[in-house]
Amino acid sequence: MTATDIAAARARLLEIIKERAIVHGRVTLSSGKEADYYVDLRRISLDGEAAPLVGIVMRDLTKDLTYAAVGGLTLGADPVATSMLHAAAAAGERLDAFVVRKAGKAHGLQQRIEGPSIAGRQVLVVEDTTTTGASPLEAVHAVREDGATPVAVATIADRATGAGEKIAAEGVEYRYVYSLEELGLA
Repeated sequence: MTATDIAAARARLLEIIKERAIVHGRVTLSSGKEADYYVDLRRISLDGEAAPLVGIVMRDLTKDLTYAAVGGLTLGADPVATSMLHAAAAAGERLDAFVVRKAGKAHGLQQRIEGPSIAGRQVLVVEDTTTTGASPLEAVHAVREDGATPVAVATIADRATGAGEKIAAEGVEYRYVYSLEELGLA
């Protein structure tokens, strides 16, 4: 994919996010904080037009990193990871995805992380939108406990509320595709 194709994918994804995912009005975020808007990126990451763009843009954001699998805390990370998996396959490359449960399963194999084994592998932790950093940090801790090395945390949208600093304090690089300014929210 050319740089022009990637730039076009990034621009179109931003347009779709602005059209379909930004909801104005008072909301309580998963962090418990209140905000005057909500960025509902599941409207994007599960959308037939936008999801392939998510995979392209997120892979471009992390193209200089080496990782064999991508995933994070369910539910926000799941469609982002699978979009990246499919974008890699479309490019003739292999990328596994994994899902970090919010709690270990009490039946079956009782795994906290689902998917191909990530033990001993370098992984990328992803999320759709990041506010406090709690969800990706929970995923970082879980993948470390499972024997994997998180190379970075990457998100589609950063709310600029300190998540990057918290993630960096854990020794993990933090990246995002769109800032609040780009989303028209700052």
